[in-house]
Amino acid sequence: MPPGDSRRHGCGESSHSIFPPTAQTIGKDGGVKEEKKRRLLVIGQSKGYQHDSISTAMVTLYNLGRSSKYWDTFFRTDCAAITKKPLKWGAKNLDAFDAVAFFTDGDLDMDDSQKADLLSFVRDDGKGFIGVHSAAITFTSWPEYGKMLGGYFDGHPWGEFQAPLVVEDPNFPGMTHLSQNFTLHDEIYQIKDFSRANVRVLLRLDADKVDLSRQGVHRQDKDFAVIWAREYGKGRVLYNGLGHREEVWGRPDIQKMWVDMVRWSMGDLPGDAAPRPASAR
Repeated sequence: MPPGDSRRHGCGESSHSIFPPTAQTIGKDGGVKEEKKRRLLVIGQSKGYQHDSISTAMVTLYNLGRSSKYWDTFFRTDCAAITKKPLKWGAKNLDAFDAVAFFTDGDLDMDDSQKADLLSFVRDDGKGFIGVHSAAITFTSWPEYGKMLGGYFDGHPWGEFQAPLVVEDPNFPGMTHLSQNFTLHDEIYQIKDFSRANVRVLLRLDADKVDLSRQGVHRQDKDFAVIWAREYGKGRVLYNGLGHREEVWGRPDIQKMWVDMVRWSMGDLPGDAAPRPASAR
């Protein structure tokens, strides 16, 4: 991470905790009370490409929730919990969770009622949905999912590379500690069926620093969004395209990003997700 801002955390600054000592609030009587921890459901089902980093992502989100004391994480490599119907033996369904994260790809094992319940979980119940990296290659033949997420995978013309990234909204949760411009070794997707009229872009590729002549580059507008947020009905949706490489999940600055973004998705941190046009370049 580029130096030059005392607020920002680089990879070598692991001696400083990114968490508060505990998750507490001040009650009406002035006393300190413990907050009820939230619940995050992470789905890691893969019906196509098998990302090795899914396991790393699951463990990282579990550890971040536990260390910060903000949420408990539950893992599934199937989609049985994506339903509002009662499940056997007291298993948790969507009603038990505050946000769902998909690090998935392909057409997952969900029937039409489960699909409807997932959309309702966010849109009607006011909960959170987080799409991680290959969530953009998930349910590509289910248009309602793509509309909720904000776009679909359209190739990765540069493969894994030192991606030049630009923070577009430094005030949004998870972005405040990052330098405005930095590089990250990762695989960055090109996105289709995407419009800034529907989402608020938080992080993008610096199009002036990538080879636009590479085979597979399709976006004529040179708009390569990497992270964005949006409101969906009463709920909140966040897509974070980082995380193909396992090493990315170990970076303190990226972990700090995830803590704040998960909390935003759960409604615990304010953040303006109203769409806005591209910033001046």
